[in-house]
Amino acid sequence: MRDVRDALLMGRRSDGKLVERPLSPHLQVYKWPVSMALSISHRATGIGLSVGALLMTWWLVAAASSDSAFAAVQGFLGSWFGVFLLLCWAAALLLHLFQGIRHLAWDAGYGFDNHSYRVTGWGVLAATVVATLIVWIVGLVVW
Repeated sequence: MRDVRDALLMGRRSDGKLVERPLSPHLQVYKWPVSMALSISHRATGIGLSVGALLMTWWLVAAASSDSAFAAVQGFLGSWFGVFLLLCWAAALLLHLFQGIRHLAWDAGYGFDNHSYRVTGWGVLAATVVATLIVWIVGLVVW
């Protein structure tokens, strides 16, 4: 053995003979299907929603505490970075929602064939983009 890592690649067959185990390919080897990317992003948006909830809690606490604290939070949320965070939070919320609906369909036993799997994946992405745009357009018109 040349290296200690080589020991990790060694295994024994059922007859006891030492054989070298193959390396498993990693994420960069595979072509990412839309469902794989959505599965990863579903977990990431769950974390992002927690961060967004903290941001909204900060806003509510500031509104309840004083005018100056509320003005400071409003100033932050009105900046380009604050608006970007709110946009990302809205998109994460909607992606998580539509992905959750897709998971409910899977729990009921629907959508497991390859065609449905791909179509609903792209549908989740399209619905997220359209719903995010609608929410922001309505929000900006009303605001």
